[in-house]
Amino acid sequence: MNYDCLMVDDEKLLADSTAEYFNLFGVKTAVVYDAKQCRAFLQKHTTKLILLDINLGESSGFALCKELRNQTDIPILFISARTSDDDQMIALHIGGDDYIQKPYSLGVLLAKVKVVLKRYGKQASDKYDDGWLSVDFEMHQIKVNKVMVKLTAREWKLLTYLIKHEGKVVSKQALFENVWEDTFTGDGTLNVHIRKLREAIEPDAGNPKYIMTVWGEGYRFCGVEQ
Repeated sequence: MNYDCLMVDDEKLLADSTAEYFNLFGVKTAVVYDAKQCRAFLQKHTTKLILLDINLGESSGFALCKELRNQTDIPILFISARTSDDDQMIALHIGGDDYIQKPYSLGVLLAKVKVVLKRYGKQASDKYDDGWLSVDFEMHQIKVNKVMVKLTAREWKLLTYLIKHEGKVVSKQALFENVWEDTFTGDGTLNVHIRKLREAIEPDAGNPKYIMTVWGEGYRFCGVEQ
């Protein structure tokens, strides 16, 4: 069965009430209460997004997130009563897409989830198109302001990898491993390719809006809402 959201939280009353609220507003949501149940659920069902608590009884949401990131790129939003900056940094560093503190407003949480689901739906399609930049992943075609643009094979692979991780910080190491498939590629090579991509797709390459540098971390592709 396909779901919009899977909630993984050992606070059963909170998890159940949140899922009930989401379902009332058309976001099909299931609930599990620990890591083991999450694994079993994902063997039988699919979900577009996971809400994940850090404290899961005897297990850890951090450990589960790392495990899931080896299997899927679907959005993972952490929900936790833990408020330290360190916890938030760890959550985002290991692959979380957001960190939401408890207690939360059901309405605000639902709004955040809907935004992420909308973005995920766009990423999961065969095309990206915001009016200025159009990318057809299946046909390997790219248009900028409705004019066809030619990229090298490496530039194409780099751009599509960034687009498919829209909104997330992609580390340099991840780009080396997944685009170059070579961990020995240097920063200089990556910087040259990023510059060429910006010159190809940005309205103003000197003031990029799509490919943003996150200093000390990597790059983020920021899509433009249609």
